[in-house]
Amino acid sequence: MTDLQQAAARRVAGPRLPALDGLRGAAILAVLMFHSGHLTGGFLGVDLFFALSGFLITDLLLREVETTGGVSLVSFWGRRVRRLVPALAVMLAVVAVLVWLVGPPDMVRTTLADGPWVQLNLVNWHLIAESASYWDRFGSVRVFEHLWSIAVEEQFYLVWPVVVLVMARGRRSVDRRVAVVAAVASVVSLVAMVALVSAADPTRVYTGTDTRAFSLLLGAVVAVRPVRAALVRAVGRRAGSVLVLSAAGIGTMWLLVDGVGSWWLFTGGLFAHSLAAAVLIGLCAQTPEALVARVLAWRPLRLLGLISYSLYLWHWPVFVLFSAQRGWPQTAAACAASIGLATLSTHLVENPIRFRAGWARGRLGLVAFAALMAALAALWLALPAPAPPAIDIDGLG
Repeated sequence: MTDLQQAAARRVAGPRLPALDGLRGAAILAVLMFHSGHLTGGFLGVDLFFALSGFLITDLLLREVETTGGVSLVSFWGRRVRRLVPALAVMLAVVAVLVWLVGPPDMVRTTLADGPWVQLNLVNWHLIAESASYWDRFGSVRVFEHLWSIAVEEQFYLVWPVVVLVMARGRRSVDRRVAVVAAVASVVSLVAMVALVSAADPTRVYTGTDTRAFSLLLGAVVAVRPVRAALVRAVGRRAGSVLVLSAAGIGTMWLLVDGVGSWWLFTGGLFAHSLAAAVLIGLCAQTPEALVARVLAWRPLRLLGLISYSLYLWHWPVFVLFSAQRGWPQTAAACAASIGLATLSTHLVENPIRFRAGWARGRLGLVAFAALMAALAALWLALPAPAPPAIDIDGLG
């Protein structure tokens, strides 16, 4: 990459905001505590991740429109592949082989059945089709079940840049059009959730892309700079107080809500949480000097945020193997192992390929991606699944 290209890339990427790294750290910490059974509403950390993703990706796309006059879909998707796929592929291969070697037969069968759908970024729809309840996960043998949220995000990354590119034609009022489309689509997504939710099990609306899109889209609305500026003007000197209230409200929900037991979540509560998260993100971005933003920029939280993607990938398989829900010692050991693996993944896989590997770009990068996908597909075929348990029908009479 030439110096001119690097300078243009920096203008598109924009400045790094420490408070947003801290928000990532808080979100992944909530998820860890939820999956270990110590924070009933910690699953809402995923909604914070969604809002952050919608915010950051939309901000990136709008900066590119401002700088270049359009959106290079090939470049955008190439960056997403380099950012997400290598670490995911390594985790899939290592966990699949480990489970095949030491896991019980049921776990091996579900791992090999789910793996190809993870690779295709469709595992959330696969789990819905399998009627796999998210809320029964504590007894689950599905080590890839947590990747439903990665699939939702990657489906968003596939569609949203195309929408922004269409909105960017003519370059006039691009921000306004993007904000309106995102706002309207978020309301449509909420309506779909309310209409489709089932009293028996809300898994369909919780993990479906159509009914969860509002979390990403609300982040996208706030990413539009005129909206952020209007938000700051609206709260005026009370920005610090609004940040405190937003953070306190989100934290209270994490402490008190309980999945299926909090039915209001699926009739507007998740939307309200995502809206509060979007406001928190927007104000942190616009007022980094505020108290809450400075607290979120605390170094331990930021460091956790910097490894949050790999930590999310690795933590659930590790938790399953460590039986992290049995108590704090198991939780501490599982968290330490997960953080160690995530650190190795970030520094040995993610960052080198994302920032330094010239071979991962252009035609050679496309060849490498195709080879990686073929190798994963071969892995699912090469590992034989255990035979299903035999059923003795002689005694049924």
